[in-house]
Amino acid sequence: MPRVARSPRNSVNDRPARLKLLLRRQKRLLRPAGWIVFVCLIAGLGVVAVHSAEPGGTLARARERLLGMTGFTGLRVTDIRIEGRANTPEALLRATLGVSVGDPILAFSVSQAERRIESLSWVKHATVERRLPGTIVVQLQERRPFAIWQNQGKFVLIDRTGQVVTNENVADFRQLPLVVGPGAPDGAADLIDALNNHPHIKERMVAAVRVGERRWNLQMRNGPDVLLPEGHEAVALDRLAQLEDAHKLFERPLQRIDLRLPNMLVLHAAPATGSGPDKTPVASAKKQT
Repeated sequence: MPRVARSPRNSVNDRPARLKLLLRRQKRLLRPAGWIVFVCLIAGLGVVAVHSAEPGGTLARARERLLGMTGFTGLRVTDIRIEGRANTPEALLRATLGVSVGDPILAFSVSQAERRIESLSWVKHATVERRLPGTIVVQLQERRPFAIWQNQGKFVLIDRTGQVVTNENVADFRQLPLVVGPGAPDGAADLIDALNNHPHIKERMVAAVRVGERRWNLQMRNGPDVLLPEGHEAVALDRLAQLEDAHKLFERPLQRIDLRLPNMLVLHAAPATGSGPDKTPVASAKKQT
């Protein structure tokens, strides 16, 4: 059957219907793209505001309002996780973080929170992460107490580098070595490392007294003081360990064992009367040569 050609009039009449159909299809296609563009625009403005606003300025206030509005979208803090904490007071850490459950998760500075936390005495390094939609993760690297430092009658904890950690609850770490006097933190690591090679000497040591901020005297429990040479503590302690094994010097009535000279051993006898020198920790080191 032959096809019937449509008249030009009918073709013209169909054009408005086809145009309307095409426009409806284009609107459906453009609607998701429009939302994507809108969200990207808002996010871009937020990033610019966060990074460029100065505290107290107009842009800063606008940034605060903008980020505060993100809470209505569900971007609020629902969980705060703290990892690596052992000695840092948790209440102090959470207060220093500067954000609480329920706050808009985008409305605080991660870098500023890290700087505030690293100002705490126990904290060596801190990392704060935002994990959308609602989790804040704080990872801590704490300072490790290495020794107790006594100076001018005060006790503080120090780490291996000599940095003061805290002056609170020092008695909880009384198993740590005690170093005494000005300058003691600077040389404590080398001395304690050398003492770790001779645990029988370290166990008998009451305190290591810094003399002239350059060398050490060891106060021994129920035994003589040991005078160590400047900068050669490890060698002198090796020598002391050999002498103790061979001659039991700590059991003899001695007041001091002087190891300052590499080729000479000087022994000072204890006084004939009395119970010997007081072996309690001193408050400050006396100047000696």
